[in-house]
Amino acid sequence: MLHEVGASKAGANKCQNGLFLVAPHPSSHGMHNVIDEIEARATWMPDWVLSLLIIGTMLAIGFAAHRLIFNGLTRIVASRDLFWRSLVARTEKPLRLLFLVTASAFAVTISPLTVTQTMVVRHLLLIAFIIVLAWMAKTALHIWTTVYLRRYKLDAEDNLLARKHVTQSRIMERTAGFLIIGMAVATSLMSFDAVRQYGVSLLASAGVAGIVLGLALQPVLKNVFAGIQLAITQPIRIDDALLVEGEWGNVEEITSTYVVVKIWDWRRLILPLSYFIEHPFQNWTRESASLIGTVMIYLDYTVPVDAVRKKVEEIVAQSRIWDRQVINVAVTDFREQTMEIRILASAPNAGKAFDLRCEIREKLIGFIQSDYPSSLPRFRTDLEQNGSKTGKNDVQPGIYHAL
Repeated sequence: MLHEVGASKAGANKCQNGLFLVAPHPSSHGMHNVIDEIEARATWMPDWVLSLLIIGTMLAIGFAAHRLIFNGLTRIVASRDLFWRSLVARTEKPLRLLFLVTASAFAVTISPLTVTQTMVVRHLLLIAFIIVLAWMAKTALHIWTTVYLRRYKLDAEDNLLARKHVTQSRIMERTAGFLIIGMAVATSLMSFDAVRQYGVSLLASAGVAGIVLGLALQPVLKNVFAGIQLAITQPIRIDDALLVEGEWGNVEEITSTYVVVKIWDWRRLILPLSYFIEHPFQNWTRESASLIGTVMIYLDYTVPVDAVRKKVEEIVAQSRIWDRQVINVAVTDFREQTMEIRILASAPNAGKAFDLRCEIREKLIGFIQSDYPSSLPRFRTDLEQNGSKTGKNDVQPGIYHAL
């Protein structure tokens, strides 16, 4: 029975004209001896039962071999750096699957299966092998990126360098992961003769089919290339403070197709990657996280500007938010009723700049209310009386003029 199967499998190695046979490999004699021994001892057993028994036995051997080798690798990398320790630990499952696939392939070789059954199972094992390789490649890529980014802290005061590396690494990781998955899917599909022939005919015909496919994939490819461009030029980075679409927030996440901006009130603004290539927006932390906050106040002309300046410098000096870089008080405009005073003060980042502006407003208005209440904005009127005064209660109606 098994000899007939072996003969049929050997017949598959003939050329199409049937004139030549592939010479058997010397190691195949040992395999045939194993098959002969199994046949001699299990002639009473149905083929499907024998096949299941052989496959189950080989899977058990593969599982035991994986456990033995994995324990050995764990001991070997125990003294190595974090990357190798993490790589061995995180690839335990794909490595186990790789051993099981290899054991199954060996089991199929010695099992009494028909040629068709053998080809189907081998094809499935080939696809599983491709998936395992892609799985291990993505795992290694993720571990390397994570270990590399451990040296950069986004919660530092000056995190510009960290934001640069985190943004580049995350975008390139997602792009590389997309390519790994695409190559795995393409390789798996090309293992099917029908799909491979269709692909060859499609490339030969080209024309309309290629144009339609290109148009259908345009949004995906557009964002993929936009992601690569963002990783290189970096108009935005992780944790950047942006003013986009009339909303202020921080870049929370950059994926392979879109960007998540966390608005100040915890809402999320989702924008495609291509948006930041094609539309203008404000990046408040492009070169540095430090920002200059502006406070505008409108006071009467009688207010002493020097006193206001000294009070603002006192308020800022006592604040924990100020970064000791910029402080300025200047009269920037004259209005009909008031004069405009602009106050500038710097802070380490956008959030603290906002808090510093609020602190200056609150303390400055309290100072003016207590020390110079008459300098708050108000309307003046001038009473012009017509005729002589006859008494305190005899004032005639006057004309009011706003100054």
